[in-house]
Amino acid sequence: MYVRTAPGRPHLSHELVGADVVTASSAARSVWTSPLYRGATVALFLSGLGSSAAAPQITLFLVNDLHVSLPIAGLYYLTNITAPVAGYVIGARSDRSGRRLGLFRLCSVGGFLGWISMALADQVWMPFVISSMVLAFSGAAGSQLFAAVHDHLRLTDSPVGDGVVSIVRMALTAGWIVGPVLGSLLATAAGPRAMFAATGLCTLAQTVPMGFVRTVSARPRAQAASDAQSGRPGLRAMLPLLVFTGMYVLVYAGEPIKYGYLPIYMHDDRHLPAAVSGAVIGIQPLIELILMPVAVVVARRIGMMRLMMFGSAFGVGANLCFSLTGNVLGMFAGQILMGGVWGVFAALGIIVALRLLPEAVATASAVFTSSTAIASALGGLTGGLGVGLLGLPHVFLAPALYCLIATIGITIMSRTQYAAP
Repeated sequence: MYVRTAPGRPHLSHELVGADVVTASSAARSVWTSPLYRGATVALFLSGLGSSAAAPQITLFLVNDLHVSLPIAGLYYLTNITAPVAGYVIGARSDRSGRRLGLFRLCSVGGFLGWISMALADQVWMPFVISSMVLAFSGAAGSQLFAAVHDHLRLTDSPVGDGVVSIVRMALTAGWIVGPVLGSLLATAAGPRAMFAATGLCTLAQTVPMGFVRTVSARPRAQAASDAQSGRPGLRAMLPLLVFTGMYVLVYAGEPIKYGYLPIYMHDDRHLPAAVSGAVIGIQPLIELILMPVAVVVARRIGMMRLMMFGSAFGVGANLCFSLTGNVLGMFAGQILMGGVWGVFAALGIIVALRLLPEAVATASAVFTSSTAIASALGGLTGGLGVGLLGLPHVFLAPALYCLIATIGITIMSRTQYAAP
């Protein structure tokens, strides 16, 4: 609803702003009163807490404890290439059976065993095998929660579905705010092995808030029978999702480079205290958490794809700050800009993905969420090669280029029929 105060200058009415406040309030109330939504919110917070505690410490563990070179440590992220395969298998199985939470619990237990094994690793090859063979399946846990939430929202025809998904997703970001600082402090005080064990406990603890919650697939029986006959969605049906996910991979590819080499740069080159390094890492998800509800509101005005175009452009600026400033203020500026990137993509990405493949939401969720593993592999390969060629901190020029390509790609996609799915 618009009113005009001057020719060519639309102005949002007070009624529309008020409607946004009411919608946000209703979404928060729905999350609080629903055992499924509330449990998923707490579970994803624990997931983010554990994952973010471990992410900045893995390369330090490989370099300082297992004594591998920087390029080899960067190649660790190539092990994540198996995660999309595992996620697709789990997602396809989930779409056929409709049993989201049983698979979620199995994936959580697998993640617990994987991180405990990582804490006990004493050979260079062990983290690589554990990551590619065990932790690959643990990443599918979150996608099953999103699919379960989506099923329930569609079954109840909730008018605040986007807000509910955004709030649940924000919990994951909240975990990433405190995780890097706590992980850094725990690793400093007790060593990285204790920190990996704590990550394993957080992964297992995801199952606790879900309790004995059960869900019912939102698909009609006729649709389920049709799916069983036709099998998994074809390439043509999945193409929009795959294109969008490809752009997301390019934006995300800078994250493993950042988590792999920014802590080393701050620790070994700049000799920053652990608390300062943790604060640099932790400020990004703080900004992200603040901006996520704003992104949902702005997306209603200008469209999700158009807003993501601006978000990916922030990634260009963030990586240029890392590569060219060389001081703490530049690192904080880069992380604040990166918070803008993920404030947009974290709030809207999963919503877009589910809408691009509505007939197979668990597959869509698994493909999208596991794409971070492909991005990690791309980032690990780029970082491993780039740090040898460009050194620190200029290796961050590579993800700046990736974000530029993604900005162009999303701009083109924003002009198609998928601009506002």
